[in-house]
Amino acid sequence: MDVIKLAEEIIGGKRIRRGDETGFFVSADLASLGSGADRIRKHFCGDHVDLCGIVNGKSGRCGENCRFCAQSAHNRTGITEYPFLDKETILRECRHHEERGVHRFSIVTAGKALGGDDFEKAVDAYRTLSEETGMLLCGSHGLLTDEQFRRLRSAGVSRYHCNIETSRRYFPSICTTHTYDDKIACIERAKKAGFEICSGGIIGMGETWEDRIDMAVSLAELGVRSIPINTLTPIQGTPLEDLAILTEDDILRTVAIFRYIAPEADIRLAAGRNRMSQCGRRAFLSGANSTITGDMLTTSGNDICGDIKMLRGMGFDVEKRERNG
Repeated sequence: MDVIKLAEEIIGGKRIRRGDETGFFVSADLASLGSGADRIRKHFCGDHVDLCGIVNGKSGRCGENCRFCAQSAHNRTGITEYPFLDKETILRECRHHEERGVHRFSIVTAGKALGGDDFEKAVDAYRTLSEETGMLLCGSHGLLTDEQFRRLRSAGVSRYHCNIETSRRYFPSICTTHTYDDKIACIERAKKAGFEICSGGIIGMGETWEDRIDMAVSLAELGVRSIPINTLTPIQGTPLEDLAILTEDDILRTVAIFRYIAPEADIRLAAGRNRMSQCGRRAFLSGANSTITGDMLTTSGNDICGDIKMLRGMGFDVEKRERNG
């Protein structure tokens, strides 16, 4: 397969569908694959890089058994636990990101679904962020109800994050306390409520290349606007603690494949970028056009000012756009 020719066909309107031959992605020359993905990115997304900051709204004691997660009560990782953050702390973090040029901000909470007083605190915090900052607001709070989504929209949240994590086939190997279909249903409820969708997953959890490609196809079918690609950091005390860390070439190949399959989406570098050379510089030349930045990830993040300096030096536009939601 000539992947440069394929890139031009995708620019011309071709789309890779479920059932199409995709095995060539795994063996294609990486430099050519990345070059084609970069052409697709430039055509559909231009040179703007979308920057997202997050805050871990509460830590630990999650009842779900996700095998990768430090916050799961099923795992013994020794993380610091704390209840839902007070509104002033969240506002301070949001302003910190805004002042440094980040475009959007999200409160993230582990758990099957945020509820009760914690959900009320989240709604109150988002309303304050909407009134007192110019940030685009995203939320990540598990499998919410229609009514909860309505309230988040009313509070100023415009995008909702719900990772499908991996392929449908491999999902039961990662989590059994909720299902892949639970995730899909949540995404559909969020779409119905008017949210843009941010959904991706984690690579390096023992899945195959076919699983990664299947995940990309599923996200394209869902019309996901933002696709975060996380690279597993094996955490001591989780069932995945002994897995080998993915090579940078494997990460770059994954990023490029996702660009070919979801050409119009934001392909967002997330957890694990700090372990790539030059904070993922090569990935931004292989199809990526957005990233999580800052130091409030559940694993070590990247310096905002350093990210912006690097991206501007590469010729990317990181200026803030008009708020649209």
